[in-house]
This record gives sequence, structure tokens and C-alpha cells, in this order.
Amino acid sequence: MANKTKETYKFLLMDSIKIFAPATVANVACGFDIFGFAVDAPGDEVIVRKRTDKQIVITQITGDEGKLTYDISKNTVSVPILKYLQYTQISEGFDIELHKKMPLGSGLGSSSASSVAGVFAVNELLGKPLVSKDLLPFSMEGERVACGSAHADNVAPALLGGFVVVRSYNPLDVFKVPTPSELFVTIVHPDIEVNTKDARHILRNEVSMKNTIAQMGNVAGMIAGLMQADYQLIANSMIDFIIEPVRAILIPEFFEVKNAALDAGALGCSISGAGPSIFAFSKGLETAEKVGIAMKSSFEKVGIIANAYVSGINQEGPKIIG
Repeated sequence: MANKTKETYKFLLMDSIKIFAPATVANVACGFDIFGFAVDAPGDEVIVRKRTDKQIVITQITGDEGKLTYDISKNTVSVPILKYLQYTQISEGFDIELHKKMPLGSGLGSSSASSVAGVFAVNELLGKPLVSKDLLPFSMEGERVACGSAHADNVAPALLGGFVVVRSYNPLDVFKVPTPSELFVTIVHPDIEVNTKDARHILRNEVSMKNTIAQMGNVAGMIAGLMQADYQLIANSMIDFIIEPVRAILIPEFFEVKNAALDAGALGCSISGAGPSIFAFSKGLETAEKVGIAMKSSFEKVGIIANAYVSGINQEGPKIIG
């Protein structure tokens, strides 16, 4: 208890904190709205400072090309903080700086990273009255602001790190799945934009029994493959019968890029979140880097500029960087 008191006192002495929260890949091919994992880069940075009054103020936003609002009731970085303070009944004021380090509408959980970084920062400044997992419902409210749905497949891995499964939304139940040490992800983000709301709007409300059964098999196979470090099973399970065929039409050259990834040695390839980013799993860093070159080149052959990121599975989630 004495150590906990000292730790809490140390945080109470802090007036400001800088947090990094990672980008995430959601859906992961077969796991629409239930699978997600965190990556090492890119991510968002948030600086939170205590105020002498009780106001919550966004003082600066960078990297958004002027697209994001300073209205605290509508920005994904501040809404989770407001919900958190309301829940904990803590009366405290904060200045917030949001530094976007990844594109908006990228399919990499941009809004989730902001949501997680903000509420994580405030919880740290206040001496961590809540454990990280308890911050999830507040982070999800940022997603509601961003796309109209408080889903957890991006915010959960951004907050908890690792590969996360959302087992249930009512009640909310998430858990982490261990991943093989040699599993690497390549993410390629083309310089095009896909609106998340539009990407959800085009989805079918009903799917066939045949596709449902096939998808369930791949979901089970993915979990087993990750837990057993069975790379062939992971590869076999990275087939999406329901979402990818519909959303692929929103991403120019999707199938060409996917084939380039597979030809370069990827285990599998699919859309990251709602797109337009595309991700691929590989065994080993060297293969993942080759896959990135192939995917990026496939986009650039038709004049689409693209950025590539290669990462392991980020097991840490948000972290203090200043």
C-alpha cells in the first residue's frame, strides 16, 4: 500500500504528460468488428496539461490539414476525457494538444489513437484511479463521434496492445490473444481517402449461411493459428467472404496489390479497417519488408503514391513519451 501511495503522489505532482498511442488494424480479414491489433508505427501524440480552472480546452491540433474541430464535444480526443471525468466525478481542467501522425480516414484507427491517448493521459495525470481496461468504454465514445458507432476493434488494441478479440458488446467483453514472435505486418497506405461511414453504409445487412459458416471457420482458425504459432493455419484463415468483396471496390488496384503481396511471400493480405490501407501478414521481418516494397510498387505503377510501414505486433499500447 505504501508503494502505491508513493506512486500516486508522484503522478499527482505532474502538471503535464505526453502520450503516444499506436495505429491499429481492425477486422483482420475474417474478423469484422471483433478482431484488431496494434502496430509500432504510425500513431498519434497527445500532450495534456493541468489547468488552474475546470475547463477542458483543445489548444492545438497539427497534422490534420485543418479538418478537425476544436469543439470539445465533437473531437475524438476530448469526448472520452469528458466521459471519463463525468464517470469518476473528478473536477479538473486540462489543456489538450493533438498531434496527428497518421492520415485521417486511413483505415488505421486514427480516431481511436486520439481517443486512447487523451483519456490515457488524463488517467495518468490523476494518479491512475482506473486500470487501463476500464478506460475502454470512454475511448469507444470517441469512435461514436468519428463514425457513429462505438465499436471497439480499434480502440481495444490501441489501449491494451496486442491482438484483441471483442467477444461481446453487451456486455462489453474483450480479451487478448498471444501472437507468434516472427509474425510481422506490412501496412501500405495509398494517397486516397475512404470515408468510414460510407464504407459501413455499403455493407450488406444479410449474408448467406454458406458464407457465414466459412467465415466462422476462418475466425476459429485465425485464433488457433495465432495461439499455436501455426503460420500456415494463419495463412489459410485470412480469407474474408463477407466484407472484403464489397469494400474492395472502394480501393483502386486492391486485387493487384493483394496479389503482389502474396507473390512476395505474404501469408495473407486484406483491407485494414474500412480502408484504404491494406495490410499483409508475413513470417519474418525480411519477408515483410519485401512485401512492403511489392505492395507500394503495385500502387505506384498506376500513379498512386503510397507509404509503407513494417511492424511486429505492438504489445504495449499507449506509452508515456514525455
